[in-house]
Amino acid sequence: MPATPPFAVPGGTAPRQRGFVPRPFGRLYYEVTGEGPALVFAHGLGGNHLSWWQQVGHFAASHCCVTFSHQGFAPSDTPADGPDPAAYAEDLAALIAHLGLQNPVLVGQSMGGWTGITFALAHPGVLRGLVLAATSGPIDPRQAGAAALDAHAAWATRSEAALRQGAARGVHPAIGLRGAEEQPAAHFLYRAIDELSVGLDKDALRRRLFSTRDRPASALAAIATPTLWITGAEDVVFASPVAPFLAAAMPRARHVEIADAGHSAYFERPAAFNVALGEFLATLG
Repeated sequence: MPATPPFAVPGGTAPRQRGFVPRPFGRLYYEVTGEGPALVFAHGLGGNHLSWWQQVGHFAASHCCVTFSHQGFAPSDTPADGPDPAAYAEDLAALIAHLGLQNPVLVGQSMGGWTGITFALAHPGVLRGLVLAATSGPIDPRQAGAAALDAHAAWATRSEAALRQGAARGVHPAIGLRGAEEQPAAHFLYRAIDELSVGLDKDALRRRLFSTRDRPASALAAIATPTLWITGAEDVVFASPVAPFLAAAMPRARHVEIADAGHSAYFERPAAFNVALGEFLATLG
């Protein structure tokens, strides 16, 4: 690809590059902005590499920010039989190797949690930190004990009603009704990014993802990587009340909840999300 001009940051510039990593299915697209400790961002089902614009703009002055589009999400190529979530972790491993990243911190949002948790389990010691935003990836949040199961059931009842109400008005569930009313421009942008992956059957991919959400919370005990769970208090997609139970199942994890935020706190409440992420990064040394 042609050389990419530097990116302006407060007080100077940050290098920027774009490219593709060759994979068995085709090409995996990535962008790198900034220098310093590596932050890799794995987007959710409703996004692509562009989803993290508010995090890259904030952290690029001090970090090497890597965004990428999962297989099947523009402008990455799509496998002939559709994206395979079982391959996400090895796509990430190939990206890390391609860029020569040393002990990056992985931030996974929703679908990106499948990437992050699977990678952390398969490649212990590679990540310096793990951030799970509105996701438990392949971990079944209902398998974290009786209290967690009760919390999940209560959340599911509230969530179903909110999802019906939002769908009737054309609200993207990853933003939510309050978020759409309060920030219509951000809601429009989220939907526009979501619609860029033309031809991708996201319903089929969602079914494929959830068919693999069958691991118990006890599996998280094997992840020794410092981990931050971030949830939105109004999430109707992920059972945020269960996150504290999941964090407690890990040896080095904690949970932060962002008020007045739905499933996509990173997009809807970027200032609060970036503060939580920045404070977590500071603890890693």
